[in-house]
Amino acid sequence: METWRGIDATPEGWPASVVAIGVFDGVHRGHAALVRTAVKAAAEREARCVVVTFDPHPTAVVAPHAMPAQLTGIERRVELLGALGVDAVCVLPFTKELSQLSPDYFVRHVLVGGLHAKAVVVGENWRFGHKAAGDVKKLAELGEEFDFEVLPQTLTADDEAFSSTRVRGLIAAGDVAAAAEVLGRDFGIEGTIVHGAGRGGTALGFPTANLAVAAGTAIPADGVYAGWLYRDSHRYPAAISVGTNPTFNGTERTVEAYLLDFSGDLYGAEVRLDFTARLRGQVAFAGIEPLIAQIETDVADTRRALDLR
Repeated sequence: METWRGIDATPEGWPASVVAIGVFDGVHRGHAALVRTAVKAAAEREARCVVVTFDPHPTAVVAPHAMPAQLTGIERRVELLGALGVDAVCVLPFTKELSQLSPDYFVRHVLVGGLHAKAVVVGENWRFGHKAAGDVKKLAELGEEFDFEVLPQTLTADDEAFSSTRVRGLIAAGDVAAAAEVLGRDFGIEGTIVHGAGRGGTALGFPTANLAVAAGTAIPADGVYAGWLYRDSHRYPAAISVGTNPTFNGTERTVEAYLLDFSGDLYGAEVRLDFTARLRGQVAFAGIEPLIAQIETDVADTRRALDLR
């Protein structure tokens, strides 16, 4: 799979394409079904399949006060889209200038001039162009003018509708199991392992990896979860805590993971934490001893949740 940033980076001589276009934040099952439709349409037309996505999220530019929590960073989004069998992913930097392009110019410059679209696959409610002036009807009119077919899709899979808004709501409520049903995989967040308060390895006997995540990232509700930490090609079972550490009168919200049966140094590592099951909500304990007892229970519950023998 090829990846390029900006339409002007399209390889010279790029052939006719079927283009799937959207933000695709989360790459949930509805998104996956849409992209697979594009892959099938490309094969039928003996064309290449290209996914066009945007970075940053368009709302961050046109209405930053209404920016939703982000479900996937751009690198993870490209990885997930590529796994669906496309030939290329084109990441369009979403700028103020891009937001002000007319629907006609966007189609001429990006879809036709850049990608030589023979068919375009979009969600049935997709809008584009300055002040969202373009819709599927307008896209179809431009398709007639520039000789490409428009294939609008309802974001469904197995007769069930899906949306990124729905996923965000489930994550905010801590229902990671239901979110996984919509996504088709466990929900995960990415970041860098940094130094924390150091209590886990000293006072508690359970050293944790503290994850620094990008601002605006969707994070599950405060509580304890069973999940997995991914570093490169390695996967480690983890009991994950999200919250403010109220037992120690904390105020800063943190994400930290105790890796089961692990010894080593992860500081500075780029990792992903996947959340498989919610074990309990956040609790303020009367002291260290009851907290340690609960952590021991959390670790045992994590083993059961992850089916570890």
